Amino acid sequence: MTDTAMAAGLDAATLNDLLRAANSADFDRWHEQIKRTGGCADPIRLIGGTKTIDPATKTVLHQYSTDSEPGGMLRIACGNRRASRCPACAWTYAGDTYHLIRAGLVGDPAKGTPHTLREHPRVFATLTAPSFGPVHNRPGTRPCRCGTRHGEDAPELGTPLDPDTYDYAGAVLWNNHASDLWRYFTIYLRREIAKRAGLTQKAAREQSRVSFGKVAEYQKRGAVHFHAVIRFDGPTGPDDPPPAWATLDLLTDAIRAAAARVVVDVPPARYQTDPDQPARTEPARTLRWGAQLDVQPIGAFGQGEEITEQAVASYIAKYATKAAETTGTVDRRIGNKEALVLLDVPDHPARLIAACLDLHPLYPDGKLRDWAHMLGFRGHFSTKSRRYSTTLGALRQTRADYRAAQQRTALGLPDPDDDPEATTLTLAHWTYAGHGHTPGESWLAANIRRDIQQNRETAREELPALLDLEGAAA
Repeated sequence: MTDTAMAAGLDAATLNDLLRAANSADFDRWHEQIKRTGGCADPIRLIGGTKTIDPATKTVLHQYSTDSEPGGMLRIACGNRRASRCPACAWTYAGDTYHLIRAGLVGDPAKGTPHTLREHPRVFATLTAPSFGPVHNRPGTRPCRCGTRHGEDAPELGTPLDPDTYDYAGAVLWNNHASDLWRYFTIYLRREIAKRAGLTQKAAREQSRVSFGKVAEYQKRGAVHFHAVIRFDGPTGPDDPPPAWATLDLLTDAIRAAAARVVVDVPPARYQTDPDQPARTEPARTLRWGAQLDVQPIGAFGQGEEITEQAVASYIAKYATKAAETTGTVDRRIGNKEALVLLDVPDHPARLIAACLDLHPLYPDGKLRDWAHMLGFRGHFSTKSRRYSTTLGALRQTRADYRAAQQRTALGLPDPDDDPEATTLTLAHWTYAGHGHTPGESWLAANIRRDIQQNRETAREELPALLDLEGAAA
């Protein structure tokens, strides 16, 4: 381990801390704690304990205290969804999002959706922002407007051809109101469906339901756009087949018409702090979706369809763990423009952040200063309608119940599912004691996460071969 750490180019302080942690008497228990978190990069540290009691006899069946843990603390996963903050917890979040989206596409009775919903009309829709000025891009086989054929990883991609004329104020205000645009889109979508079905809105709601799951993604230019699975159901949800008139073509046409109708008006604004200086003003704006609306049917079995269930679920799960840092900004709040220089933020995202800070006094309700690091966007990255499929909370509870059952088995405690009368009472007391690792522990935790990831990838690669062997044996 020491040779590996030295080869990694660790500084002397980190290397000394690593040796301290690795040679401590309770290293094995610390390693077990961090492995249980999946290699969390910023674990929550707790002090306290639990006591499990038989309420009938008052007998203490099990008692746990962090006094015996390394440093007298229990470390649990931070649960952050951002891959830039904690790759381990982001992997778990992406996995939960994948299963949530997939359950609404292929069906999973354990997650509240029947397999028959694969026969429901559903599409994968992408709604984008309008143009705020020409940017460097890769338009097919043609060169960019600047005359250069950019490579896939060219740093100038998404940046303005002329930053001085780019509408930075319009870009961040659009991001700031993107959630409103989506909300109005869902309202107009139901109206357009009723119109095309020749029904009143009430009658359309009584005969059908529109369900969706979506994720937000940042384009290279820093504008948010949404990817959404949109599905037709019967009036009660995924268990109910949609009516005969609820076709794929009707859904596609309604989506396009609804997106074209959406308008969010931003009133003009004026702000003045010094009467001897001219006031800062912004004109009224009308925000709309961009022209690049893409709506594609989702294939049920991947038999030549361009968009398949697996691809959609994987794509949405991938972007559920990413945010504005993919554009070159940072993943935490920025209080002033001076921080942009200290953090070495590239010019284009720095200008977007500066626009947020400048616009905040004019539009205080938008909280642009608080969300400047997100380039003005303040909405949820992953959302779904109520009856699309299961919930992230339900998936986490299932995982917690599974671990609790494992713990009961290991301790020999009764299982209430086997014997409803064998109830136990658990008393717990926890105190927050901080978060994170020391420098050496951070390096060790990152290696634990990589080992877990490699083991998962190896198991995934070997699974098809194992299935083939089982099939041959049968």
